[in-house]
Amino acid sequence: MTFPLGLPLGLIAGGGIMPLRVADAARRAGRPVFAVLVEGFADPREWAAWPHEVVRLGAIGRMLGLLRRAGARQLVLAGRVKRPSLFSLGLDGEGVRLMARVGRRALFGGDDALLTAIVTVLREEGFEPLGAQQVFAELLMEAGCPTRAQPDAEALEDIRRGIAVARQLGAADAGQGCVVQQGLVLALEAIEGTDAMLARAGELRREGPGGVLVKLVKPAQSKLVDLPAIGPDTIRAAAAAGLRGIAVEARRNGHVGTIVLDRDATISEADAAGLFLLAMDADQILKEGISP
Repeated sequence: MTFPLGLPLGLIAGGGIMPLRVADAARRAGRPVFAVLVEGFADPREWAAWPHEVVRLGAIGRMLGLLRRAGARQLVLAGRVKRPSLFSLGLDGEGVRLMARVGRRALFGGDDALLTAIVTVLREEGFEPLGAQQVFAELLMEAGCPTRAQPDAEALEDIRRGIAVARQLGAADAGQGCVVQQGLVLALEAIEGTDAMLARAGELRREGPGGVLVKLVKPAQSKLVDLPAIGPDTIRAAAAAGLRGIAVEARRNGHVGTIVLDRDATISEADAAGLFLLAMDADQILKEGISP
């Protein structure tokens, strides 16, 4: 489904800078934007330059109604939103109808199961969901290590271990990352998020070379929402935890990979902290570790 560029891009925006970056990229491409800001997460003061409305999370019918009236048919879901208990969501009438179509298995499953079902329902409602990276291509990195620090053989072994662990974690729809130091898994990411996981890893670190954060796209997840993401704050948290580097999934298949927010600032933070930032082809990294 394709719509003329003159039609507004709809944004359902949570917290953080990613929705703003997407809105700015759309505007630079000549695309008008209408944003629905999730109450308590997106800051309306940051959205003064764009038409927007603030809507509570459970008012799904109101969200979709506003997007329709604005003429938005393509839409992006972006930004941080803490997943609430279903019982505290306070769904409006339309929300109850739509959530019934999402299904019990998705509602009580992991984030990917829920978000994939939501994307399906949005399509059925006449919208075309887009990934943030489809609007702002610079969110994804090509393979390479742009930092002054580079991973050595020990770090690459930790990365290989992290890839195997993160893939298992992702297959269970539980999280997207882990921290490995000297072959030991210090922490797994779950609902607490990356920064909290890094703080926990810092308390468990061993003497010697620091650990590595590995972030991967879940094997079966929707590529339109909730891709793994890092930014300057992640670098600072990794440095505070005593890590030596971060390995993320490079762009593959056009629009799949780990989102890197404010790439230049992220690389600068890594250089200042002496950390490496590796954008990798995970399959290739694993292959290189196999002796002939």
